Amino acid sequence: MRRFIAAAATSLVAAALAVGAAVGIVALLDATPEQPNTPLISYETASAGS
Repeated sequence: MRRFIAAAATSLVAAALAVGAAVGIVALLDATPEQPNTPLISYETASAGS
């Protein structure tokens, strides 16, 4: 019975660590600012008269 309790406690701690790591990774990814959506190259459009 003692080994079963130890195994259950170990698996609960491992699951809690996995959930904590996943939440931490998502928080880090969400904390990065969004990059501006500006083009690096812009082409001048010719007017209709030319």
